[in-house]
Amino acid sequence: MSTTYTSGQTATGTVSDFQEVLNSGAKGQYQSVINTGQIVVNSGATLIEQNGSSLYGPYNGGKILVYSGGTLVGGSIGGGGVVLTTPGATISGGLLVQNGGVLSHWNSTSSGASLASGAMLYVQSGGNAAGIVAGSGANIIASAGGTVSGTVISNGGGIGVAGTASNTIVTSGGVIEITSGGKANGNTIDGGSAYVDAGGVINSATLENSGRITVSAGASANNVTVETLAALVVNSGATVSGTVVSAGGGIGVAGTASATTVTSGGVMEITSGGKANGNTINGGSAYVDAGGVINSATLENSGRITVSAGGSANNVTVETLAALVVSSGATVSGTVVSAGGGLGIAGTASATTVNSGGVVEIASGGTATNNTVNNGGTLYADANSVLGTTTVSSGGQVSAASGTTLSGALTLQNGGLATLWNNAGGSVDLQGSTNGGLTVSGLASGGTLTTVISGFDGTSASNSDVIKLDGVKAADVTSVTYPDADHVKLTLAGGASVTLNIIGAEAAGYTLGADSDGDLVYEVCFLADSLIKTPTGDCAVQTLRLGDDVVTYDNGQESVQKVVWAGQTRATVRPHLPMDEAGYPVRILKNAIAEGVPYKDMLITAEHCLYFDGKFVPARMLVNGRSVFYDTSITTYDYYHIETATHSVIMADGMLTESYLDTGNRKTFRQEGAVAALRSTHYNWEDDAAAPLCVEQSFVEPIFRSLAERSEKILGMPACVATAETTNNPDLHLVTETGGVIRPLRQKGSVYSFMLPPNTAVVRVVSRASRPADTIGPFVDDRRELGVAIGTIQLVLTKREQTDIVAHLQADKPEGWHGTGVESQVAWTNGNAVLPLGDIVQDSMGILSLTLHAAGPYLLANSTKTTLRLVG
Repeated sequence: MSTTYTSGQTATGTVSDFQEVLNSGAKGQYQSVINTGQIVVNSGATLIEQNGSSLYGPYNGGKILVYSGGTLVGGSIGGGGVVLTTPGATISGGLLVQNGGVLSHWNSTSSGASLASGAMLYVQSGGNAAGIVAGSGANIIASAGGTVSGTVISNGGGIGVAGTASNTIVTSGGVIEITSGGKANGNTIDGGSAYVDAGGVINSATLENSGRITVSAGASANNVTVETLAALVVNSGATVSGTVVSAGGGIGVAGTASATTVTSGGVMEITSGGKANGNTINGGSAYVDAGGVINSATLENSGRITVSAGGSANNVTVETLAALVVSSGATVSGTVVSAGGGLGIAGTASATTVNSGGVVEIASGGTATNNTVNNGGTLYADANSVLGTTTVSSGGQVSAASGTTLSGALTLQNGGLATLWNNAGGSVDLQGSTNGGLTVSGLASGGTLTTVISGFDGTSASNSDVIKLDGVKAADVTSVTYPDADHVKLTLAGGASVTLNIIGAEAAGYTLGADSDGDLVYEVCFLADSLIKTPTGDCAVQTLRLGDDVVTYDNGQESVQKVVWAGQTRATVRPHLPMDEAGYPVRILKNAIAEGVPYKDMLITAEHCLYFDGKFVPARMLVNGRSVFYDTSITTYDYYHIETATHSVIMADGMLTESYLDTGNRKTFRQEGAVAALRSTHYNWEDDAAAPLCVEQSFVEPIFRSLAERSEKILGMPACVATAETTNNPDLHLVTETGGVIRPLRQKGSVYSFMLPPNTAVVRVVSRASRPADTIGPFVDDRRELGVAIGTIQLVLTKREQTDIVAHLQADKPEGWHGTGVESQVAWTNGNAVLPLGDIVQDSMGILSLTLHAAGPYLLANSTKTTLRLVG
């Protein structure tokens, strides 16, 4: 049964078990709806359910339907009662939803009725309201036990939540307040404001378009995403967790923030009293103000943390072109710097670890104590900085500028490098007996080394420490004396003197030598024992002097030539370089070439040549890792050359090899013997060699293979030449001046295309890179780091303007491009090459296309490393 009311008519009384329809102009007044009763409020109709403090409405199975244009004034929705609304419907006055009552929208995919200005919606315990829009002057109160969902709060509207609010959208000018006991889940603060009071919780919210969430003391926010000029404010005593801050978003922390992620363009600020724990700064920025603390953070992908005076950072891991900046008055502890990361210290740092590819710089006024510099790590100490207790592992490097104070002990492990000035103070402990990593500057005009050196020892070629005195020439030292057991005094030709404080110096003894720059190296005794064939028998190379006879070979015939020059110099291994460039000696095992050749293990430098079938071949091209290998147990050693009147084939340890050919490096050697022979003529391999120098793969590879197979016989196990795992995937990408990484927009065959942001003036072409000598074999004489070979480069702007980029094909190439022949249309990168674009890309985006002509193979273990020096 259905009763319809039209314009001017008024419906009253209880509606039970029938339908009442209010059309335009009609109204219903103070009506209860029960059982299966139903009131339909169409456009232009009004249902009034509020009479002062008396409220009417549906309960016990009753239902009210309010369509677009219809109005519901106040009322109460009780247990079992339902009010359904559509978009365009209006609710005014005060409406109460309680105890099983439901206020909802007709279609769950759209919103429902709008609250008129001044309207109040009360959702009390057991009540449920969904899809309501609250605009200017309208408010919703969700009490404890009440539930609202899908609500839209727009300009001037508000919602207070002591119960539960889900999927609420708060637009510009709208407000949501979560009070004690209230929970807001899955909400979007789109330009509006949210306030979380003590005891309130907001979960899984999206904060965008200048929206703002303020979390007060005793309140919490979890898994909030902050975007687009929006801000999450965490007051003192408040806690947030799982926040993600992306481009344009910000979080201010005066309380506690845990597991926050700040991506590129996002900002985190920890103010006084604030704590940020377990966060990830992934391309974004974090600022730690006075009284703020950041703990256990990961800093990566060009992210940056700046710690201001009075702020602190603990246990931060810095990677991938990221930077931790410690301002004057700030403190950091437990920092780990790895893989292209940087730490700049103008304040105080302790317990810092520098791993491979990491860089630490102590700026003027900064202090760093309890440091560990591991293989591949670098620490720079600037003037007026303080370098505290530090351990430098093999492959690590410390460089302290003039004016740096060394406070405490620097432990230099074998293979580590350290450069100090004479007035640094402190102490250095040389670990091992082949430690040649310490260089002392500032003594060129004399003076006293204020640093105490301990652990200086060694007695043989493979067991001797070295101290290099930068700027002090071996030839300038006229006498060496010991003022006491722990000091050595070097008197220079001009009358000045150098005093070194070396524990046990007098007992250790010394040898004075020169490095490749002519600088003095102070070292303990060193022995060499390569045996050179002479007419009277084999003699140790270090015993040969000017005028001695040696046996030479010309077309297999023995003859005798006199030694016209004998030179000696010291080599210190540089372990951070590839094996063939690091300076490790090559050990050729007894019988490696043939039976009795050599007749004992032979030690020579990597570039020293051996004689095969009328040609000289560098030893490095025959290294197979078994019978011919780099002896990494020797990191500092003396080596000798002897020169005959003409370049000759001589015999050492039973192996045919070469005498010295002066191609311009004679000055790096110290002449042996009592009489100096002045020789200034330089020679070359083409005109003056006793035999041709051959590095052609077609000649060298068969020799390499033969020696590798022979190793089975002399070592008693199957020959197995290790092959490196390689890939042909170049991992090609671009890096901007700001450190942004641009991956290919698309790849079509050999053409890679990249989208450039506006105002990009220069990019780096970055890829994997390897040396053919490593990926193919040492018998290939190409030791260049090769990235990709690039031909045509085109830049297309959004205006469809096209420009050819040719800087890489010019004779004067930018950094990172290998030289090419004349008219070459292709150039190789070294894996990290600068490509200038000038002002072509201005105020618009562009597409840069690179045509690859070759790529790979690459060692999978290789990775591109960027050195970063940073001052806070």
